[in-house]
Parts: sequence; structure tokens; C-alpha cells
Amino acid sequence: MYFPAMPSPPRETVFQINLHATPADWQRNLFYSVIRAGHLQAARDHRIERETYPGHEMIYCLRGQGWVRIAGRKHAVSSGQLLWVNCHHAHAYGAHVGEPWEVYWLRAEGRSLDRLAQMLQVRNEPVVDGIEQAQISPCFERIFARMQSTKPGDAASCDASVAEIIALVFEARPSLLDAASPDLPQAVLKAIEQMRLYYHKPTRVAELSGMVGMSESHFSRMFKAAMGTSPIDWLRRERINQAKRRLIESDDAIKEVAQQVGYSDQFFFSKDFKKMTSLTPTQFRQTESES
Repeated sequence: MYFPAMPSPPRETVFQINLHATPADWQRNLFYSVIRAGHLQAARDHRIERETYPGHEMIYCLRGQGWVRIAGRKHAVSSGQLLWVNCHHAHAYGAHVGEPWEVYWLRAEGRSLDRLAQMLQVRNEPVVDGIEQAQISPCFERIFARMQSTKPGDAASCDASVAEIIALVFEARPSLLDAASPDLPQAVLKAIEQMRLYYHKPTRVAELSGMVGMSESHFSRMFKAAMGTSPIDWLRRERINQAKRRLIESDDAIKEVAQQVGYSDQFFFSKDFKKMTSLTPTQFRQTESES
């Protein structure tokens, strides 16, 4: 979308688009949930200041200029730059008096956003360069369209667009992505490869540790330090991920899906599935079929 030069800033901030959403709990658990989003043309006095607030805000400057103050530092924001604000920390931002910004913006909640913000170092460097307007504008515009729709699968579509914006930020900061992905020990990599290939088979930690030539206790400590979880919990999550694919792509009965991914007991499969997704396998299949 092309935005011609604005002859003069408006006297009052104008919301070209101003959207609200109240996601259900299951949507908050499964997706990046967009709570607010819009298209704003700022007046000279546009300013937001908070001590703390829920969620994360992503603001793309379409034209004009703005500023942000986080962690005691002030940063300029120019056309073609993205501002990421972790609203849980004290922050302030607003329009440049001489050339007030026009922005697309959203506020999102959801899994891993705090961790992603930390990995991307947005508290110290909240302004992201190198994202073309032609790349990111369609992401915001899809979110606007979905938030104005009433289809049950719209939360997932917003989730995909938020994920695409995050991916663009990572692409703009490749060195941070490399730093966030440290090399894993060969023993851990070998165990993960084994579990990915044979997730449907019974697996014990003793077998994995023996395969890599370690004691069970030493291997378990190394795996948890590298992956943040135990080998068996990692395997359970892999099985649930495989089950999601089968539930979407096939009409197989829940009992059959459970057996296909390594569960001999349908009850324990359903219990694990709901624990990790907040939905039963049947609910998950119904939700995906409606999207």
C-alpha cells in the first residue's frame, strides 16, 4: 500500500482503524492473541506513557517520525522502522512534533513473547531496521481483516500473521538469531534424532543414555540443561505434535491416533494432549476443521 506525503499533521490523533478483541482462554493458550490493533495518524501531541501494561506492542512507522523511551533511554523511530515494546516494563512513546508519525500497530499476548523479546534484546534496542513496508504491511492488514470477521478460525490466522512479523524481526537481526541458537552437545542431538525417528516406539532414558555412552543421571542432567526439559517430557511433546498432524490430516479414530504416536492407552494420550494444548483431541480436530 502506498502512502502519499501528508501535507500537514491533523490537530487531533485520527484512528483510521481501531479494533478490539477478547480472545477465549483456549485461544490465549494456543495462539498469539491480538487484543488491540489499528492504523493511527498522529497529531503533534500524541503520547503514551505507562508504568506497566499487559502484552507486547508492535508498531510499524509508515511515514513521519516518532520516539520511544525504555529503560531510561530515548530512541528515535523513523519511517520504515518497527518498534517493539514489552509493555510489562515502564515505557513511553509518541509522535515527533515536527513530523508526527502514521503507524500500523497491534498489542498481542501469547506464548513465548517475553522470551522472544528477551532474545531479540528489544528492551535495549526496541527499534528494528531493515523490514520493508511491502513485507510487513500485509501482515497487519490481514490481522485487521480477521479481527473484523466472526469466523471461528480467525484467531489462528492472526497468530500466523503475528508469527510472520516476528520472523521478519529475526531476519532483520540475524546475529541475534545465531546467538539464541547455541550448539547442542552431540549426545543430546543424537538422542533427539532417535526420538524424532522412533517417537512411536517405547523409549526409556536408560536406552538413550546407553546409546550415547553415558550414565543415565549424567545424560538426563545434560539433556535438561540443553533443552530445558527431561528427555521423556521432550518425547511426549513430540508425540503430541505428531498427533496434531494426524488429527488434522486424517479421519482416524482417537484411539488409532494414540497408538500411531506411541500411546498404548487412549486415556493417557487424551490427558497429555489436553495438558499441552488445553483441548481434548476431539476439540482440537473440530477447531482445526472449522478454520
